[in-house]
Amino acid sequence: MLRKTIRFSVIAVPVFVLMIFLLKDRSPFGGENSSFSVQTGKEITRIELKDNTGSLNLEKKGEEWLVNKNLETRKSSILFILKLLKEMEIKSPVAPELYEKEILEKGISPVRVKVYEKNKILKSFLVYKTTSNGYGNIMKLKESSKPFIVYVPGSELEIGSAFTLNELFWQPYTIFNLLPSEIFTVTFENIADTGSSFRIKNKNHVLKLSGGSKELSGFDTSRLIRYLSYFTHVPFESWAFNLSADEREKITDGKPLCRIEVVSSAGEQKVVTLWERTIDEKGINIKDTDRLWAKTGNNDALFIIRFTDIDPLLKKRSYFFPG
Repeated sequence: MLRKTIRFSVIAVPVFVLMIFLLKDRSPFGGENSSFSVQTGKEITRIELKDNTGSLNLEKKGEEWLVNKNLETRKSSILFILKLLKEMEIKSPVAPELYEKEILEKGISPVRVKVYEKNKILKSFLVYKTTSNGYGNIMKLKESSKPFIVYVPGSELEIGSAFTLNELFWQPYTIFNLLPSEIFTVTFENIADTGSSFRIKNKNHVLKLSGGSKELSGFDTSRLIRYLSYFTHVPFESWAFNLSADEREKITDGKPLCRIEVVSSAGEQKVVTLWERTIDEKGINIKDTDRLWAKTGNNDALFIIRFTDIDPLLKKRSYFFPG
């Protein structure tokens, strides 16, 4: 009887330990291989992104988030990455052959991500950006770990796009954000119809309107005031980071629709150039009636702006005169 009891114990104890281990780690890939997301209840206060070109730091200061310690962040961009870090899960493992073909053979270097709560590191992992899947990523916890495709359940979010070191992505999508009192001059150049171009000067709260090289009279001052108020908040839709160099050159070498130059009372200048945009519809390029291409003078990157956002600024000189 004692021998049977000993034999039972020898068998039962390992089985019991194994059951505890399995219940503790229910992930089909193993806990150490599938814990990409930040544990519930932890507060993310800093995110570090690094690759072979440099680094980017997102940090929470009070209720605000800053890019590289001094730049304002776009609220939706922070909400986007926080959602990913808290909710992402493994979609599927990546076969060695696929990893070899899509990552190693193409020489894709990872973005190294570290997530902190104050000075305590919560998570660290590697993101390999790829077009081999709809989620734009293959991820690992470390170099020697298994690779996985990671996603947010119930969402088609492209996770790879969130881990970018481009400061422009994290900043507000805003072209102009000036009060009328902060504007010194506005020059609107209508490329297609130069006779409709104009310039508004706001000096010592006295508004002047000119066309060509001469000052104009008989304009409605209230319309000038209203026009300047449209610069209080002018957003754009998105950056066109995915355009190739040839595509960008083709757009910017084309004839613009117009150009808007604003000089602030502090002497800061911003020039925005706008081009017509075409979209592919069943293999045919047609004019996009909802959006335009645009760029600012101090940046080579193109962005997309909706007509509804920029239309209040697209006035002709005649707009400022009664009737």
